[in-house]
Amino acid sequence: MSDTPAADPENTLILEIEHGTVTIALRPDLAPKHVEQIKTLARRGFYDGVPFHRVIEGFMAQGGDPTGTGRGGSDLPDIEAEFSQPSVARFQRGTCGMARTQDPNSANSQFFIMFAPAPSLDGQYTIWGQVTSGMEAVDRIKRGAGMSGMVQEPDRIRSMRVAADAA
Repeated sequence: MSDTPAADPENTLILEIEHGTVTIALRPDLAPKHVEQIKTLARRGFYDGVPFHRVIEGFMAQGGDPTGTGRGGSDLPDIEAEFSQPSVARFQRGTCGMARTQDPNSANSQFFIMFAPAPSLDGQYTIWGQVTSGMEAVDRIKRGAGMSGMVQEPDRIRSMRVAADAA
């Protein structure tokens, strides 16, 4: 995305997965609280070894739950919704969003990366980043079965780091 400062190491995540390295430009302009929470958790090593527990072909890969059940999170407080107007940001291929329950203010640590556009999510979920390289690695994440997309023996995040800390 041309308006995403991918060269800013403080607002770039380096995600290492089994299939390669994924670079994510963070969007504090859209979701400052969500970006701060993701960076805090990444700096703690929270995401290291965590599975992509829910992966739906043609839709998205979801991770960030250390229990792998879809019900877990971190010890940090949940975050209030920071939804973007569709005229500002949309869920496209490579967009990173925060998972939540039916309560819009329940995002915590779980996130998803889009395989394809999903206009139905626009304005309903918080966008916090965009994959700028390594989408081919995301495309290779093991898929789940059925409508739930729950994955048996899922691929895991090897590490997630803020680029400023990785140097």
